[in-house]
Amino acid sequence: MPGRGGFLASGELQVRTPAGWPHTTSHLDAQLQHLRGQGGPIPVPGRQWGWAFALHNRGGGTGYLVVSAPSRPTSDDFFLIHVLAQQTAAALANAKARRTARDRAGDLLQLNDDRAAVNVRLATLVSELEHQRSVHEVLSEAAASGGSVASIASAVHRLTGYPVAVDDRFGNLQAWAGTGCPDPYPKPDPTQHEELLQEAARRLRPVRVGQRLIAIAQHRGEVLGTMTLIDASGSAGEQEEFTLGHACTALALELAHLRNLAEVELRLRRELVDDLINGTDDESAYARAAAVGHDLHGPHYLTAVQWAGRAADGAFVQAVGRAAAGLRMRSLLAERSGMAILVSQGQPRAEALHQAMVRELGSPTGSIGVGGRCDVPGEIPRSFQEALRALEVRRRSRSPNGTTTFDELGLYRILGPGGDYREVSQFVREWLGPLLDYDTAHHSDLAQTLSQYFECGGNYDGTAAALGIHRSTLRYRLQRIRDVSGSDLADVDTRLNLHVATRVWKVLGNGQS
Repeated sequence: MPGRGGFLASGELQVRTPAGWPHTTSHLDAQLQHLRGQGGPIPVPGRQWGWAFALHNRGGGTGYLVVSAPSRPTSDDFFLIHVLAQQTAAALANAKARRTARDRAGDLLQLNDDRAAVNVRLATLVSELEHQRSVHEVLSEAAASGGSVASIASAVHRLTGYPVAVDDRFGNLQAWAGTGCPDPYPKPDPTQHEELLQEAARRLRPVRVGQRLIAIAQHRGEVLGTMTLIDASGSAGEQEEFTLGHACTALALELAHLRNLAEVELRLRRELVDDLINGTDDESAYARAAAVGHDLHGPHYLTAVQWAGRAADGAFVQAVGRAAAGLRMRSLLAERSGMAILVSQGQPRAEALHQAMVRELGSPTGSIGVGGRCDVPGEIPRSFQEALRALEVRRRSRSPNGTTTFDELGLYRILGPGGDYREVSQFVREWLGPLLDYDTAHHSDLAQTLSQYFECGGNYDGTAAALGIHRSTLRYRLQRIRDVSGSDLADVDTRLNLHVATRVWKVLGNGQS
């Protein structure tokens, strides 16, 4: 009694098992579809008897076991075959259950692994979010307490544990938090520093340079400064980079705010200085000065600063401001007519200011003029004109680099500003003309000899030493001066006029008259 094949249910179809069973035919496949899950006789070509035993379990039908014989089996044989079919169904059910259990166990194991991975990711995410929340809270507290550059640096130091440096756009230290601040603070090479800023701007993340992790603070595409973690061990990671980046956002806002305030204050100061120079009422001047933090009460002096080869642009005015601040001069500062103007409280330290400017600019070729004292704002225009006069006298003198105060001018006060020296030039020409013409024609120094003679009070030895000549040579030159000029050097009035003429001649530029 051979078996004709096994059929397992697959959805609504019965699939031969195994697929290559030698006695199965497409005829059997079609017959099974009509049984609709129930057992029963089934015609088998070439066999007298055939039967399809339905394989059932509690989950439903699982397929068929098809048996055929050349003759009808006895009831005992049929019973045995039926039992065999039941056992087959049970075995298939057990196999299916074990396979299902195995698949479920694998699925559960995978789910456990996935859940563990998710838990790890969630724990990492929670840790990152907690760190970010902490960063946000600490920086928010720093902003709420004033948001200064120093407080932001201190907040980053507390969050990371690393020393923190905040530099301006050019690498000058603005704030330090933590230990180990170098003294003096190193100034970076300008070219290398600019390349570093450009690289950090392109990468949009902190840049490591040796033991320093550097991030830029930029506002509307403009770099305003940098914040640096001093990381000697190289252990700073993503959390420190996040803190640094978030802090740079706050730093950029603070630096932009400070710059805007400085620009507004500078504009207000410049407008105030312009109005003070042009003339304004005292009460308004006092109130406006107080609004920008300057007490205009008490004596003030006007100072005019000009440097050869340097335009009076913002950089120059800032250099004058730094020099004055270094000398603790309480001043209002502005640019006007190609020079920097200081309205200073109290007597200005003009010589010290000139020396400080030499250090700032690296050049000594500057002139400073200081006007007279003014006790109320209404006197400032007069002091301004006096400062211009003192500056012009200094610039036209034989030693243009240095300072001159109006109170020191003495006779030179007759030289008003503006360059109109026609009457003065006529006076010089009247008294020194013959000597100047003789010097030009003979390449001599009679006018200079006469000037030095008067400056030395008529002393022969002092004059000869100052000119580097012998007494006899000086005596010869003085006689030549008498002959050429026709002047009597012993006459008091003549000596006075000649002395004044030589003084003015020097101020006007040695022969420009």
